[in-house]
Amino acid sequence: AVRLLLPAWDQITSENWRTASTLGMSSPQLFRFIEWPALSAFLPGVIVIVFLLCFTSFTVVLTLGGGPAATTIEVAIYQALRFEFDPAQAAVLALAQLLLCAGTALLLIRWMRVLTQTSGRKSDSRARPDTGDRAGKLFDFGVIGLCGLFVFTPVAALVVSGLQGPVAAVLLDTDLWQAAARSLGIALMATSLAGIIALGIASTARFLILERRQKSAKEGLLLAGSLTLAFPPMVIGTGFFLISLHLEAVDTITLLMIAVVNALMVLPYILRSIAPVLIDSGQQYQKLCAQLGLSGWHRFCQVDWPMIRKPAAFSLALGGALSFGDMGVAALFDTTGHITLPVMLYQRMSAYRFDEAAVTALALVLMCVALFWILDRGLSR
Repeated sequence: AVRLLLPAWDQITSENWRTASTLGMSSPQLFRFIEWPALSAFLPGVIVIVFLLCFTSFTVVLTLGGGPAATTIEVAIYQALRFEFDPAQAAVLALAQLLLCAGTALLLIRWMRVLTQTSGRKSDSRARPDTGDRAGKLFDFGVIGLCGLFVFTPVAALVVSGLQGPVAAVLLDTDLWQAAARSLGIALMATSLAGIIALGIASTARFLILERRQKSAKEGLLLAGSLTLAFPPMVIGTGFFLISLHLEAVDTITLLMIAVVNALMVLPYILRSIAPVLIDSGQQYQKLCAQLGLSGWHRFCQVDWPMIRKPAAFSLALGGALSFGDMGVAALFDTTGHITLPVMLYQRMSAYRFDEAAVTALALVLMCVALFWILDRGLSR
């Protein structure tokens, strides 16, 4: 959400800040007259995305439990398939979830456009007249500190519990490394597939806007690539699970189905990162590439890839880490309790083996961080 809102501040020019400085505006006045008008165009789309992500939450609800009063539709789908084995009820619940998410997305579709990404380090923001305001800095540090406390306190507890647990016994367990290897394979397959699809959609969108001058078609294509946010992974996984049951191939295509669903899950994030940069690259170098005769793979390697390398590396690394740590669809397809590392973690927690679960969770966090770092650093060079 923060990265999606950063372009709003980047649209504020240094002239606006200088004018505000000349008028002697305070921080509240800056927000009211300069920042809020810029934010208001971006905020609804970000709210829609956050709402859909929260509405389709599965892992946290399943892990924390809470009984029937705290059960969501996605958890009910999981229970219908894994515990009651009632495919008909699961299909009805999945359809209800799909209609709710798709209906919400359609009602708010005009705000779900692909926005330009940014690092948030543009020099224009340095012209703010209130950068030396101590009260504002204290407020900012306070908010950031509270958010950091909320995020890192559970992580610190996890690290302490993990280091106090049976580290050697858990790390020497071959099941853990086999599950980690399967999680890594799923993450790499999902990220590669999502990256290829996102690149294809972004390239087609660039062709539509630069060659065909069809702006509406370009916007529609990019929007279609982001609409997977309206199709919850558990719903798609339920469909694949029912198909695999019909084909009697649950065990043979499990990893492939999990990878495909995870690819669809991370596709919007990758697309929103590379599409604006790729289109900007085309607008800047279209004529030059035509004069030099650069096209296809040669153009991508020499012109496009240097432009999209950093945002692509970050988004692919984020997608890989999300896929590695995702449990939703893997838990649906699991038949052994050890199919992936997150599922193994959940099974150990369900069996009240909390000391082993703490070590497993710590290993999962470290592996996700390592995978993110390797992909980000490796692809951005």
